[in-house]
Amino acid sequence: MTTEPAPPTRFPVGLTIATLIGLAILIALGNWQLQRRVWKEALLARIARLESAAPVDAAQALSKARTPADLDMVRVRLACPGISGAAFVELYGLLDGHSGRRLVSACPLGTGGSATLLVDRGFIDDAETARPVVRTVTPGGASEMVTGILRVPDPPGSFTPKADLAKRLWFSRDVVAMAATLGGSRPAPVMLMAESRTNPDLPALTPSPLPAVISNRHMEYALTWFGLAGALAGVYAARLWKHFRS
Repeated sequence: MTTEPAPPTRFPVGLTIATLIGLAILIALGNWQLQRRVWKEALLARIARLESAAPVDAAQALSKARTPADLDMVRVRLACPGISGAAFVELYGLLDGHSGRRLVSACPLGTGGSATLLVDRGFIDDAETARPVVRTVTPGGASEMVTGILRVPDPPGSFTPKADLAKRLWFSRDVVAMAATLGGSRPAPVMLMAESRTNPDLPALTPSPLPAVISNRHMEYALTWFGLAGALAGVYAARLWKHFRS
């Protein structure tokens, strides 16, 4: 009796394709974390330089900038008449794990490419109901100086809620729409995040131009993704070896 040779084992095409797709995704995520690490390190370096940077005149900084990116993370000072009693809109925000509102007012710049600069006066917790009193600005009155950091607003995400115009509540830093609601024209493409207190009589309104802590764990995340890719490759190799041994 002649024994017929066993048919050749087929190459696991489906398993190979699935593994390659998984490896591509994991490696792409690892590379993305490495790119985020470079961006985060640059951001942390700019924040470190801000600690000793002297404020410059806001109007001059705006006039010299070629792009909004040139203005990001620049400390400036601005004479803003009546800012303590200026009209404001509210922006939903989080600070140290607490939800609340950031109060945003418009400050006139006078002549130039931009006539208005929006000022984020600070954060107020949802548990606090008090708000600054809105007063009419007296022409020729004393200007109130505001020192802060210019920031380029992040674009809204796909799931960012639309502004509630009836409540004058925003969920993204839409400087054009906010300025229009506040009666400001030609707003600058950046927002001034106040460091100085515009309302010392309202301690609950806390200036918070930058996050207190910015984590930088992107290398750890990248190594995790690359490790998962290596583990997947090992599982595939073991499965392939077993497949052809059987």
